[in-house]
Amino acid sequence: MADPVSSVAYAVEAGLRALNGDLALLVPTMCLVIAVIGLVIVNYHQLVARYPNGGGASAAIGEAFGEGWAFIPIGALIVDFVLTIAISVSAGASAVIAYVPVLAVWRIPIALGLLAFVAVLTWFGHLGRLLFAVLTVAFIVITVWVLIDGIFATPQPTGEITQTAGQPPIVAIVLAFPVAMALATGAEAPSSAIAQLGQLDDRDRRRFGRTTLWLTLGIVGAITIGLALTATRLQIGIPAPEDTQIANLARVASSPAVYAAFQLATALLLLSAASSSFQAGPGLLKALARSIRHDGRATGILPRPLGRVNTHHTPYWGVVVFFLLASTMTVVAGGNDQELVLFYAVSVFLSFLAGLTAMAVFAAREHRPGVLILNVIGAIAVAFTLVMDLARIDPIASLIAALGIAGILYLSWVRAGRPAGIRNVAAEAEAEAEAEVDADTVADAHTDAGNDS
Repeated sequence: MADPVSSVAYAVEAGLRALNGDLALLVPTMCLVIAVIGLVIVNYHQLVARYPNGGGASAAIGEAFGEGWAFIPIGALIVDFVLTIAISVSAGASAVIAYVPVLAVWRIPIALGLLAFVAVLTWFGHLGRLLFAVLTVAFIVITVWVLIDGIFATPQPTGEITQTAGQPPIVAIVLAFPVAMALATGAEAPSSAIAQLGQLDDRDRRRFGRTTLWLTLGIVGAITIGLALTATRLQIGIPAPEDTQIANLARVASSPAVYAAFQLATALLLLSAASSSFQAGPGLLKALARSIRHDGRATGILPRPLGRVNTHHTPYWGVVVFFLLASTMTVVAGGNDQELVLFYAVSVFLSFLAGLTAMAVFAAREHRPGVLILNVIGAIAVAFTLVMDLARIDPIASLIAALGIAGILYLSWVRAGRPAGIRNVAAEAEAEAEAEVDADTVADAHTDAGNDS
C-alpha cells in the first residue's frame, strides 16, 4: 500500500491547485476521485477472481484480444514506475524542504540524492519489504493523530485561498478531479502482487487480493477525505514554493513534535513508494529479457543484460535504466512533485482502461449482462478521466511514452517469433521476486547452519 497511501502527500494539493485555491470545492472534488477509484476497484475485484495467479490488466487484455495487446498495459506500467520514482523522491524533497525551508535552493540535488539513496538500497535486493510495511502503518497512525488534533485546532488561514475556481462549481470539479487522480496509482497492485503468494492456493490468493483492494480503498479514501475536510476547516490553501499543503496542515493542527514526526513519516513513506517501483520496474524488464522461462519455453524479447542479477538477485542493469530515466524526469521537473503530478494519472488510467475493456469483453462473451453493465460503466468513467487529463495537452507526453514503449516491445516480440505467454509476464515478474526472497532465506539459513557447526 506504500504507493497509493503515499499519494495523499501530493494528490490533495494537486486537486486544490487545479481548483485555483477554492477550498469550498476541495472536498467534493476528492470525493469524486475516491468514487472513481472505487468504481475501478469494483471491477478489479472481478479481475482478481479471474486471475488468482496474478497478471492484472496485461493478462486480461492479452486473453481478450490476443497477446500482442498485452504490451499496452505493460508499456503504461513501465511509465508509471518511472513517474512513481520521480514524483516520490521529489515529494520527499518537498517534505524535507517544508520542514527546513532554507534548503529550498537545493531542491534538485536533494531529490537526486534521495533517488540515488533508494537506488543503492534497491541494489541489495528485496529485504526492505518489512520496512515498507512498518513505514506505511506509521504514516497512517501519525496522519490519524494529526486529523484528530485538527478537530480541536483553531483555524489559521495559510497559503493562497480563493473564493472561486474560475468556472461554475460543477465544471471546476470535473476539470480538476483528473489531476488529483494521481491518488489512483498503485490501486491495481494487488491484481499482480498476489503472484508472490505461492504458498497459498487460488482461493486464498483471491481472498487476499480482494481484501487488499478494498482495504486500500478504505484507508486511502478515509485519509484523503479527512485531509480535505481538515484543510477546509483550518483554511489551509495553496502553499508557498517551499511548503506543502499537508505540511502546513500538520503544522497548524498539531504540536511541533507531532509535526516533525509527520514530516519524517511522510518523507520515509515516499521513499518506500519509490523503492517499491525501483524493485518492480527492473523486475519487469528482467522478466521480458529472460531467454528461457522457468518452464523451459523461450520468451526473451529484451537485451539479455537486463536479465542479469547480482548476488542479491537484483537485476542491476534494470536498476541503472530506471535510475537514469527517473533522474531525467526529476531534473526536467525541477524536483517539483506538483509539476510531475500532471503527467502521472495518464499511464495508470491507460492500464485501467485496458483491464476494464477486457473484462467487458469477457462478460459479453459469457452472457453476463449485469457484470457487463458494471464493466462498461467502469470503462466509460476511466476513459472520461483519461480524456479530461489529456485535454490539458502536456500529459499527452505520458500517453506517447507508454504507447511508444508498447510499440518497441511489440516489435521486439515479433522479431523474437511471437513467443507465447507474454501476457503473463507481469505475474511472472512478481512470482520470481518472491522466489528470490525465498532463495535468500534458504541461503541465509544454510549459512547460519554452517556457522553454527
